Amino acid sequence: MNFRYCATLTLAGLLFAALPALAHHALQAQFDVNKPIEFTGVLKKVDWINPHVYFTLDVTDNSGSVRTWAVETVGPTAMRRAGLSRVGFFKVGDIYTVVGIAARNGSNAAFLKAIKFADGRVVTVWFGDPKAR
Repeated sequence: MNFRYCATLTLAGLLFAALPALAHHALQAQFDVNKPIEFTGVLKKVDWINPHVYFTLDVTDNSGSVRTWAVETVGPTAMRRAGLSRVGFFKVGDIYTVVGIAARNGSNAAFLKAIKFADGRVVTVWFGDPKAR
């Protein structure tokens, strides 16, 4: 094998390995840490996946219209550290209150800071981004 071929393969491998790091976005790119939001809705779906856990809730506004909200949160490991797990905590059809920060683009999306359960329990899952201003 010649040197040029080996160098090209090595460079391609390094670039390919770096793609996951490039794909991960800063919280502030999508959400405005200066826009707190709170809403209550019916849980439609939970995606307990890496790198973040996602909730989908149907929220009824003051006019009676139902809007679907996408809620992103920390990863599964951080959720477990907060005392939550995939099994036994989140039930589709139950009502939850989301405390978080709103999407920058005004869409029905938020980043979860805490979740309130129907029985009154509140679990904080995000303790602040040290890079947030």
